[in-house]
Amino acid sequence: VDVSSLEASVGDIIRKSGELLRKEKPDALLVLGDTNSCLSAYMAKRLHIPVFHMEAGNRCFDFNVPEEINRRIIDHIADFNLVYTEHARRHLISEGLPHRRIYLTGSPMREVLHYYMHKIEQSAVLGELNLKPREYFIISVHREENVDHPANLQKILNILNRLAEEYRLPVIVSTHPRTRKRLEDLPGMKTDPLIQFLKPFGFIDYVHLQMKALCTVSDSGTISEESSILNFPAISLRQSMERPEAQDAGTIILTGFDLQRVIDSIKLVLREFEQTGGYKKIADDYMIDNTSWRVVKLISGNTGLSNIWNGIHPKN
Repeated sequence: VDVSSLEASVGDIIRKSGELLRKEKPDALLVLGDTNSCLSAYMAKRLHIPVFHMEAGNRCFDFNVPEEINRRIIDHIADFNLVYTEHARRHLISEGLPHRRIYLTGSPMREVLHYYMHKIEQSAVLGELNLKPREYFIISVHREENVDHPANLQKILNILNRLAEEYRLPVIVSTHPRTRKRLEDLPGMKTDPLIQFLKPFGFIDYVHLQMKALCTVSDSGTISEESSILNFPAISLRQSMERPEAQDAGTIILTGFDLQRVIDSIKLVLREFEQTGGYKKIADDYMIDNTSWRVVKLISGNTGLSNIWNGIHPKN
């Protein structure tokens, strides 16, 4: 895909998606999430291919977040919206979408983590990085609304420097290519020697690092689920989020970039972790453990119905 500009990227995604869909002629298209690649749903809809949107209904109500625009477009053209939570279902119904085309599947994160847990536990990444459990921070920041704005990026660096200065522990940054490029463009960047900007980790190693860290600081959309399910201390370094169920359950703190608020929030989650022995209440919607089967059955059973509703009848 051409990534030279937003319009080039989106245009290329739609064009190439159309070419692939015309060639393969699928019975349906399942899109997961809200990144630009999910705009392939537009071509599927134009070609009368039923669209199932997984992770539908998420709303942060902040249009500084590019995914907020994508998810609203996809939700409103999808034939069926597969939501992770009751919050998401209510969002869609409040926007006028018919309830009979909205199904609660739960998040697949619990299944994914369970399936790979043996490999995650066996990861040797701590030894490779010469780290000790609970004696380092793991950081991940990559969101466009965070790193593409020099003022926000500088605030994030200030937070990392403060962590290194106050705790005198390694601060390990899983550095997304977008973040690395923006850091290179930031004038006069100064960081504590304890801060290590490393290449992005693979899924197995990164989850292991999160589980063993003193605290995870991340702007990832899935940090709410991961920290809740796996019971590790974490904060969300964002100014808005689309996972209110995690805040309802008290499993994540949304901090923004205020330096003192971030430091105070980390101290709070660490104190809770110590007092509860590492136990955190899991949001009820994250306890669903058969998401994959739900999704398969919904696609199998509803593809034909979608065609009928859209006036497309199978040839005899």
